Parts: sequence; C-alpha cells; structure tokens
Amino acid sequence: MNESLVVNDSSATPASGEALPWIEAESSDRNGSLEFSTAALDFPINPWDIMLCMSGTVIACENAIVVAIIFYTPTLRTPMFVLIGSLATADLLAGMGLILNFVFQYVISSETISLITVGFLVASFTASISSLLAITVDRYFSLYNALTYFSEKTLQYVHLMLVGTWGVSLFLGLLPVLGWNCLGEPASCSIVRPLTRSNVMLLATSFFAIFVLMLTLYFKICKIVCHHAHQIALQQHFFATSHYVATKKGVSTLAIILGTFGASWLPFAIYCLVGEREYPSVYTYATLLPATYNSMINPIIYAYRNAEIQRSIYMLLCGCFQAKGAYRSRSPSEV
Repeated sequence: MNESLVVNDSSATPASGEALPWIEAESSDRNGSLEFSTAALDFPINPWDIMLCMSGTVIACENAIVVAIIFYTPTLRTPMFVLIGSLATADLLAGMGLILNFVFQYVISSETISLITVGFLVASFTASISSLLAITVDRYFSLYNALTYFSEKTLQYVHLMLVGTWGVSLFLGLLPVLGWNCLGEPASCSIVRPLTRSNVMLLATSFFAIFVLMLTLYFKICKIVCHHAHQIALQQHFFATSHYVATKKGVSTLAIILGTFGASWLPFAIYCLVGEREYPSVYTYATLLPATYNSMINPIIYAYRNAEIQRSIYMLLCGCFQAKGAYRSRSPSEV
C-alpha cells in the first residue's frame, strides 16, 4: 500500500491520451488536498515537492551549524543561547522532516511511516514557533527585570519554558499518529491529509494566539527600548541624534522580526481556516512553501547576527581568530 503524499487536483482534467505532470487522476471523487495515495507511483515528481525538499535541505544545513556551535562552545550556555539552541534544533528537525517526507513520499510505501512523518513535521514546526515565543518572552524579561535577569532563577524559568514548548509540540505531533486523522473518514480531511479539518483549525488558532502574544510583547519591548534610549540621550545631552538612531535601530529590528514571521506563516494559517479539501492543491503548496522559509531565516536573525556566535564561527573556520579591539558580549535585550 503506497501512502505517498501526493497532489490531487479535481479542477484540472487531462485531454484524451494526455497525462498531466505531477497530478494523479485516480478517481472522480479525489480532492485537491495534499494526501496519501493508494496507487502505484506512475507519475513524474511534483516540482512543489522538490522545492519543499530543497527548502528542507537548506534549513537543515543552516541550523545544524548553529546547533553544533552552541553545543560545542562552553561559553554559550546563557538563557538566551539555550533558547536559540532550542529554536535551531526545532528548525533542524523541521528541515529533516521535509527531506524525509520527500523520500517516504516517492520511495517507501507505508501508512505508519507516513503518519509518523506528518506528526514529526507538526511537532517540529510547532516547536519552532513556540521557541520564537519563548525567545520573545526572554527578551522582554531581560529588559523588564534587567537587574535580576542574570540569575539562577532565570535559567530555571527558561528550562520550564523549554519543557512546556517541547511537551506541547510533542503532544500535537502525536495526535495524528494516535488516531486524530482522516484516513478512515475522508470527508473530514483538511487541505493537508491525513490531518482533519478540526486538527488544522486547532493548529491555526494556536498560531494566531502566539502571533498576537508576540506582537504585544514586542510592542512593550519597543516602548522600553525607546524609553531607555531617551533616558541615555538626556544624560549624554545628545537627544536629537542618539535618541533617533537608537530608536530607529530598535524599531527596525522588531519590524524585521515580526514582519518575517508574519509574512511566512500568516498566509498558510489563514488558508488553513478558510480552505477546503476540494480546493486545488496548488493553493496549499503556495502557502506552505513560504512558511518553511521562516525556519530558513530564523538562524540568520537570531544566531548569525549575534557577535558571540560570529566569533565562534570565526574560531571554527580560522582556528586562530583574535578579535580586533574590545569585544563586548551582547545581552538578549539588544534587539
């Protein structure tokens, strides 16, 4: 039994004697969702699946470097880097899941493995989004409680956030495997089979809740950053220049973070709420692919821009890196 994640589009009908590429016309009641097929593999590889696999490869490579650097660098053990490591691990698993999904889709025919792959992707992307929320919370508290941030209690809070993040992600990923799927009831399928419509709506609603919470926290962070910049500018008597520069830098960084996150995931989350399984599958692919780009951009925003990680990379590549001038470690409040 071949349970490949394939594209089915009932809105397109091939001409007589002509086969449409990467579209399987198996029966008249097939829908346009991403779904498992029970037919033999007799069609070319879907180009959308190739792009998802390529995206997964880039994601896995980028985040594997971040995970390795944080793991093998003893100085990167602060709460901020623990959370960045969690984000990189989640994105690494998501990238590997995209690659495995491609392999299982076109090579291995097993319903159990296919369900596990879908659950693996759900858990990985959920952990990635939840880790972004944890980083946002950490940045907020690093500014709001700046005097007590570097304490043992903060590290305990971070560990609790990580336990909650990965516990919830694992639970959501196990739901399809444990029976919350539409393999036995095709009418309940969503735009991504074998996930049910109620399951997809739960995931989409959770995303919107996280996005609103992140938006609220970053708005508060922006207010704190502007206030701090204003106070420093008044003390140094350079209000017109320094306040504007510091405020512009903080707001620009926050806009990049929220803009990237929203632009990547909002289209797919919205389509999960309004899309039906009968809709052409190209809509699902066109919204899902940009969502994967968020895991590709995360290491650039949260890791490679960090001075300490840059220094570790230079030491890894050069072996004898020596910083020119004074070196100052960044705090998580430097958004």
